Amino acid sequence: MRTATYNEFGKPSDVLSVTESPTPEPNNNEVRIKTILSSIHNHDLVTIKGEYGNKPKLPATGGSEAVGKIDALGEDVKGSEKGQRVVVSGVQGTWAEYFIAPAQSIIPIPDAIDDEMAAQLIAMPMSALLLIEFLNIKPGQWIIQNAANGAVGESMAMLAPERNINTINLVRSTESEQELIDLGIVDNNVVTDNDDWKEQVKNIVGDAKISGAVDAVGGKSGGELVTLLGKYGALASLGAMSGKPLTLNPSNLIFNLAQVKGFWASDMMQEMSHDDMQRLTRELIESAASGVLKLPTGGIYSLDDIQKAVSDEVQSDKKGKILIKP
Repeated sequence: MRTATYNEFGKPSDVLSVTESPTPEPNNNEVRIKTILSSIHNHDLVTIKGEYGNKPKLPATGGSEAVGKIDALGEDVKGSEKGQRVVVSGVQGTWAEYFIAPAQSIIPIPDAIDDEMAAQLIAMPMSALLLIEFLNIKPGQWIIQNAANGAVGESMAMLAPERNINTINLVRSTESEQELIDLGIVDNNVVTDNDDWKEQVKNIVGDAKISGAVDAVGGKSGGELVTLLGKYGALASLGAMSGKPLTLNPSNLIFNLAQVKGFWASDMMQEMSHDDMQRLTRELIESAASGVLKLPTGGIYSLDDIQKAVSDEVQSDKKGKILIKP
């Protein structure tokens, strides 16, 4: 089979190549999946660079989320059958014609959800739901997020209101705001290029307080979120798109008794109970099938074009998730 493989850590467009590899055989309690579409996530690219929390053993195949059809069953697999369309996230090697997944991790997907949505249904939208629970945000409360036009941010802005949670969606430019509007996210969007953006936030919230913040940028931007938190508020740090350390004023922490916590969705999903994972997965599937959750696609590339698909040019200009088709 064909796989997008790398033999060393480095810039993805430099180190990835399409190679022929033996088609894997499932072990006990595993299934083999024939890939239909696989997502390219930021954490996939960071993994290839060797900068993620987990480093795979080399050589390695890229990719961690996909939709496909079960092609072979290992021993002791129950409740699954060949030909069943499923999604899976948090595995290794989905940028390939076939990949192996633990049987307990696969999620059957209804026909109401198309392949393009299914291929990106779990990782980023699940992160949004996990962030709400990680920050303990209750119905009626407020959460503020930067990089709101990213995959997690857009999912948050669509899913949180279904729980009666209010979001403030920060973006850097009117062009980025338009991306939200195009998805039907029209309330409480604030462009931080405007000098009065903090005043806009305060006017939106009124007498209420902001209970949680989500920082995907780091640097000064993350620190500014903390200044807007109400007493006992908490910020979750899940990325550093700016490439700069999170900048905090101790006064904002001390006098508001605020918290700053690191958030790693992959680890949380590994530690989560089966019942909680099932509960959140049902919520995602229902939201996707009903049209509440929309997941834009930035383009579909052949596996043979993997170097272009992961390139800075494509990734920096995308308006949705880039998908790979074997």
